[in-house]
Amino acid sequence: MAKIAFLSTFYPYRGGIAQFNAQLYRTLEGQGHQLKVWNFSLQYPSLLFPGTTQYVNENDKADAIPSVRSLNSINPVSYISTANQILDFAPDILIIRFWMPFFAPSLGYVAGKLKKKGTKVIAVIDNLIPHEPRLGDKQLTDYFLKRCDGYLVMSDVVENDLKKVKPDAKYIFHPHPIYDHFGAKLERSIARKKLNIEEGQKVLLYFGLIRKYKGLDILLDAFNELNDSYTLLAVGEPYEDFAPYQALIDKNKNKDRIITVTEYVSDEEVPVYFSAADVSVLPYRSATQSGVVAISYHFDVPVIVTDVGGLKGSVAPYGAGIVVDKPDSTLILEAIHQYFDGNNQSEMSTALQQFKEGYSWENLATELVDFAGKC
Repeated sequence: MAKIAFLSTFYPYRGGIAQFNAQLYRTLEGQGHQLKVWNFSLQYPSLLFPGTTQYVNENDKADAIPSVRSLNSINPVSYISTANQILDFAPDILIIRFWMPFFAPSLGYVAGKLKKKGTKVIAVIDNLIPHEPRLGDKQLTDYFLKRCDGYLVMSDVVENDLKKVKPDAKYIFHPHPIYDHFGAKLERSIARKKLNIEEGQKVLLYFGLIRKYKGLDILLDAFNELNDSYTLLAVGEPYEDFAPYQALIDKNKNKDRIITVTEYVSDEEVPVYFSAADVSVLPYRSATQSGVVAISYHFDVPVIVTDVGGLKGSVAPYGAGIVVDKPDSTLILEAIHQYFDGNNQSEMSTALQQFKEGYSWENLATELVDFAGKC
């Protein structure tokens, strides 16, 4: 068994990264490894955070992973103290999550200190090239990557980006496992009753943060061309002005069947929306991998995705949905018709079950520790 330090975002922070980390931690713990977690004391300065809050609230069923909250992303003194604390723990492996260059100075400093002392530093890479790039991103990313021994990637786009940025990188590929901490799927009729959706409706779900690159406007344009047998659930916290989206909704001929929930959705509420849905639609303009696909698969909901980033790689090889060539409302509309008018929904359901069995948290944890031992 290994002695593992984990440095990333955990409780009391909320969101997909904290949820992923919690599940990986619990899996590694269940396999008998000795773990200790270091967390952020300050993740984002308030001025840089676009949402309402970074923290869980009383309605969230968050897994309260015990952690040392020591790393302040903008305080170099905390970089030194965090590195020293982890060195005192003397881990065999340090796991770090990397998803944007902003964190490269803090995470990279700690990684470098541990690597020099012989700890194997493994970075779980969510994204190497930001969706909204800024000056200096490349230099920051290079700084971080040089201070790690190996990398875990979960999409083909991140794999390709890593090979371009660091051709000699040692890495393993494992698709994003299923988020199964949300609990069981509800009966569809019960979920739809909670949301005041009539039985017999064909329900589309857009779920997740509302940002330009995620293409909710594209889906709204497609929905305008559907008949009255369809309902759209648009669920997610806006990370930008929602007014342009509201304007599209107000002029949509099907606006009476658009249900919007423009706030952060607690873990407790998630099953209702996915249990009510027939299909999950991700009309993204850009992407790496998506936690929304992992949630959809957990609730046995097929997906319609655009061929951007790693989305195709999380769907096409497994037959668990439909991939459209580009983020275009006409193509999304055609895919919606294809899904409901086709006869392969049972095949998609079977594919979802096979994906769950092949890409579990247990498999990921085992591969990660084995890989660290070979770096």
